Amino acid sequence: MKTRAKSKKVNKAWLNDHVNDPYVKLAQREGYRARAAYKLKEIDEALRLIRPGHVVVDLGSAPGAWSQYVRQRLAPEGAATGALNGCIIALDILPMAPVEGVTFLQGDFREEAVLAQLRQALDGRAVDVVVSDMAPNLSGIASSDAARISHLVELAVAFAQAHLKPDGALVSKVFHGSGYSQLARLFKDSFRVARPIKPRASRDRSAETFLVGIGLKQRAPGESPGVPLK
Repeated sequence: MKTRAKSKKVNKAWLNDHVNDPYVKLAQREGYRARAAYKLKEIDEALRLIRPGHVVVDLGSAPGAWSQYVRQRLAPEGAATGALNGCIIALDILPMAPVEGVTFLQGDFREEAVLAQLRQALDGRAVDVVVSDMAPNLSGIASSDAARISHLVELAVAFAQAHLKPDGALVSKVFHGSGYSQLARLFKDSFRVARPIKPRASRDRSAETFLVGIGLKQRAPGESPGVPLK
């Protein structure tokens, strides 16, 4: 009974914070599907990653707020509809309502068949920017959850190594805690520039942060990414 009562208090507190969150209100005014759009917006404005003409892959895209932001960055005058100068391919295990001009693939990024669909959608084009908001369903078991989180980030890095242009960029959500230092090292080993960013739109009490890698480091001939993509 005490656990149930505590859970209700936590849920009520979260709902109260969510309703009063300035980024939630801003997203509602500006037509974004989630406050997460402002996390990517802040990162992009700081580092100038996404530009018209780019090919962008959005991993863990549902409900679509990041794809909405990217679409506006690639569109003349930041329009949410109409002409699009570039290509956006979004992927998520969950369904996502259409975003005009965005190619959406539903499937599990960990499965080879889904990766094959993503490669087919790219049609041989090199990628300018990969953005990943992927996160696993958490079990509450710290060691298990850390391993799941790390695996998704490692897969995103491997995908970037296989498909990014030499000066391309990867933005990936990570969490402080077990495994974080190893992921930070992976970014440093994989990219010429690697840095963590905690956007203002990420709640202070959240362990969420983002790692950004820019410019692939050259691998020795025959060397493969740390997590192979078949």
